[in-house]
Amino acid sequence: MLEIINLDKSYSKKLVLNKINVSLEKGMVAGLIGENGTGKTTLIKCILGLTQFNAGDILVNGKSILSGPEYRSQIGYMAQMGRYPENMKVAQLFSMMKEIRQAKTIDDELYTKFDIPKIAHQSLGELSGGTIQKVSAALAFMFKPEILILDEPTAGLDPIASEILKDKIVAEKDQKLILITSHILNDLDEIASHALFLQQGSLLFFEPISTLKERSGNQKLGKTIAQIMLRKEHEA
Repeated sequence: MLEIINLDKSYSKKLVLNKINVSLEKGMVAGLIGENGTGKTTLIKCILGLTQFNAGDILVNGKSILSGPEYRSQIGYMAQMGRYPENMKVAQLFSMMKEIRQAKTIDDELYTKFDIPKIAHQSLGELSGGTIQKVSAALAFMFKPEILILDEPTAGLDPIASEILKDKIVAEKDQKLILITSHILNDLDEIASHALFLQQGSLLFFEPISTLKERSGNQKLGKTIAQIMLRKEHEA
């Protein structure tokens, strides 16, 4: 469904992504993990076509994204902090996106559960960061994409909204490929099936979380990752 092949990306002379190879399929919830500055955001930007990569390719359903932007209609994206025109009304944003997507059917579950109709006539610039996150989440799921990319999706959400979003991810996971970046490993422990770990621009490992836990003897993802990293340091 999403295949990344020998992907390189540099900014000036700094290599940010180094020969990334990974194949992600429907039914996976892949947690994209790594310290700040390891290339997570750059990888997402490459997938979305927001930045050009220097070498390699990215395939969506077997077709190179270099062949045109049409593939973007298959992806729902939730940014870490959505940026929208401050003077635009919430209702106008959703109306505009529906017009652009021309979807025959929509998924309005999060739109309803996050009470977005109650803020429909407010300007986006009036909303709190957490409410903007709710808007972004509702938009990401609304057009029933095959692939979801969620960048720190629970950051800024209150506990109830966070649980609603995690429940939605779990409910949808069998029908989609979901790629999530998060520093909250407890959240990934609840919802992710695979861990994709970047270190200094290279893919350190991509494995089922259950396999990683079994190998480490830990049942918590955070402790499992920490143990793997300590082992790698000793081997270096």
